[in-house]
Amino acid sequence: MDNVGLSTPRGSGTSGYVQRNLAHMRPRDKAAPYQPRESDNLRHKQRLPDKGLLEHERKREAEVKVFELRDQLEEKGVDEEEIDAKCDALRKQLLADMDSKRNVPGPTRLRMHQVHELADAKIKESERLRQALKISKDYEEGSHWRKQEERQKQALEREAESNRRRDDVDGGDDADADAGADADADRRR
Repeated sequence: MDNVGLSTPRGSGTSGYVQRNLAHMRPRDKAAPYQPRESDNLRHKQRLPDKGLLEHERKREAEVKVFELRDQLEEKGVDEEEIDAKCDALRKQLLADMDSKRNVPGPTRLRMHQVHELADAKIKESERLRQALKISKDYEEGSHWRKQEERQKQALEREAESNRRRDDVDGGDDADADAGADADADRRR
């Protein structure tokens, strides 16, 4: 036998070549080779932007514009002191404008490589949404379900307690009736 149930492939319409089943999934020794998830790990942790990098990028944008102005003025042949004065004025103006526009929400076109800017924009968007929906800052995701489960447990405990009390009150009468019935049965014998 060749592990296919045939003693010979002759007349079977097969070549007799045995192939391994590549789709077969072998059971593993352990179901989960990774650490079990904890409740803290399940919560969403928002990526926090690096404020230093955001500030650096903001200043770099201003310096690029200042450098472009410097390059234009040097091509025109303007005096070096005048170039420095104009560049300093433009730098101060750009930084002041960026400071005033920093907290104002507006359409921004961020690219995927701007990770910290994207994270900052996402935090601001989440905050606006939280305020619009009037969600408290200390709200935990899924807390509604925990509160509902606690209410159900309390209701079941109250019901069980009332049943115990009812049984105690009724049980005393039933115990006297049972004792009387036992005494009547003994007298009859």
